[in-house]
Amino acid sequence: MALKATIYKAHLRIADMDRNVYVDHPLTLALHPSENVTRLLVRVLAFAFTVPEDNLRGTLEFAQGLTESDEPDLWQRDLTGQIVHWVEVGQPDLRALSKACGRSERVTLFTHGPSWTTWWDGIEDKLSRLTNLAVWYLPSEQVAAIEDITERSVQWQVNIQDGVISIHDGKRSAEVTPERLKSASLPRS
Repeated sequence: MALKATIYKAHLRIADMDRNVYVDHPLTLALHPSENVTRLLVRVLAFAFTVPEDNLRGTLEFAQGLTESDEPDLWQRDLTGQIVHWVEVGQPDLRALSKACGRSERVTLFTHGPSWTTWWDGIEDKLSRLTNLAVWYLPSEQVAAIEDITERSVQWQVNIQDGVISIHDGKRSAEVTPERLKSASLPRS
């Protein structure tokens, strides 16, 4: 019998003062059997950090990146189905990143985990021609601190100011400071 996904519900009240984005998002997230809670949280952080201020060019949605190789972890598609923003989590190879950059106006990658430096050292020089790609590193110990305030159903106030993501659940809080590894020639929003 196949393992089933574990469902998490999160209500995010996002106040991104760096981009003047203030939105509320109720999310239903599936923790895939091959995924751990840390990766799920990185997907939530990626959502909060890249959510658009409006839906004029489509909404940011969770895609099937774990199970479908032609989809990212999150994406924003316009009404014609064109991919506006491709958001990936992990340590993809150059071919996958090049393909994503060719299919989307913007690509944002969030990497994390103990082996990220080995991956980054092997790929960094090869990414210069991917001008629409931004790469961010999320420190593992900071993401792990969010696990301490994670339950199957959460209501989080997510504040982003001066590049720091602060998460509060009313009683506890945690912070993550993403480190920019590569800038795109496009703005973050």
